[in-house]
Amino acid sequence: MTGTVLTTRRVDAYHALTVVAPGIAEHLRPGHFVAVAVGGPRSSMLTRRSFSVHDVKPDYGGTVELVFAVRGPGTSWLAERRARDTLDVVGPLGRPFPLPRDPVNCVLVGGDYGSATLFGLADALQRRGCRVDFVIGAESAERVFGALRARRMGETTTLTTEDGSLGMRGKVTDVLPGVIADVRADVVYACGPMETLRGVTAVAIEFDIPVQVSVEEAMACGFGVCMTCVLPVIGEDGITRMVRACVDGPVFRGERVRFEDVGTIPFDAAGAPGAPSASTSPASAGGGGGPRNVS
Repeated sequence: MTGTVLTTRRVDAYHALTVVAPGIAEHLRPGHFVAVAVGGPRSSMLTRRSFSVHDVKPDYGGTVELVFAVRGPGTSWLAERRARDTLDVVGPLGRPFPLPRDPVNCVLVGGDYGSATLFGLADALQRRGCRVDFVIGAESAERVFGALRARRMGETTTLTTEDGSLGMRGKVTDVLPGVIADVRADVVYACGPMETLRGVTAVAIEFDIPVQVSVEEAMACGFGVCMTCVLPVIGEDGITRMVRACVDGPVFRGERVRFEDVGTIPFDAAGAPGAPSASTSPASAGGGGGPRNVS
């Protein structure tokens, strides 16, 4: 749909842009994403840019807020939009985060602007009676998104920066084991850079608790046509398939994503030369993630 820009603002190292898009806001769930056309009608930038959603207000005109970092010409153009400009937006796309049926203790882990997508999830979990604790981190203080909001929403909030400029020095994976143990977590949700998701998944496996990760993959179309966002994921039948993050995710069960093989086609993946024959269906590889805005 064609959405109208309501507000734009800088949030430390990031840009936040609110768009009036009632049809999208009405149906959007935590973990969904949107794809935005960039450059204007005469632009040579043909592919859309995909973004996680920070905030959605279906009851107040139907708005969605996107948070992104400027990485190239597409996001530079988007950062220059002003109130009353229009945007061509497609959404909601992808599979959202699965929510527990019963109240459980949830740890939400965010890296860089990946934490933006966790606040709608936190709200949905709290409406179900779940306890929510945050672990948020980045390289430096200006790249930590949502620290104040996390402190207001969560039972506890642990902040980390690699340079020690905010919170504890280190990475989110350094403090995550202690948080899981202290709050007796039942499940971990995470969104951020792929290396962060890999580390978070390893910690959750060590504690033998489920982990849902919203993967960061470059998405050129957002709805499964271009095949730019494929990654190896293990299905429930134990067979690895190259699945599309935009339609089969972007949220997956962390232990099923072969993080060490992202960017490659593993030799044992279905369809790879010499691999065992198998259906190319995702076979319930995941459940409901965070697209990466790369340019």
